[in-house]
Amino acid sequence: MTKAEIISLISDQTGNDNIMVKKVVESFMKNVKDFLANNKNVYLRGFGSFLVVKKAKKTARDIRKNKSVIIPEHYAPKFKPVKSFVDSIKDTL
Repeated sequence: MTKAEIISLISDQTGNDNIMVKKVVESFMKNVKDFLANNKNVYLRGFGSFLVVKKAKKTARDIRKNKSVIIPEHYAPKFKPVKSFVDSIKDTL
């Protein structure tokens, strides 16, 4: 599903026009990115959490050059769904 499909679906379900729904969806995504960029987590009760996690330094392999590469410690975004969300997906597949 694409962002355009989400916007169209929400617009149909709520009766609001696509332009307003697009602004809301894009504002939501921007705010989630901004919070994560400022090392703040976003919790959506009943859906899941957008978290900032610290990844440890590790050694990887560049297979094209056949060399070891050090990947430094860094932060990365992560989504963790709530248990009911995971269970609903397990039951449908």
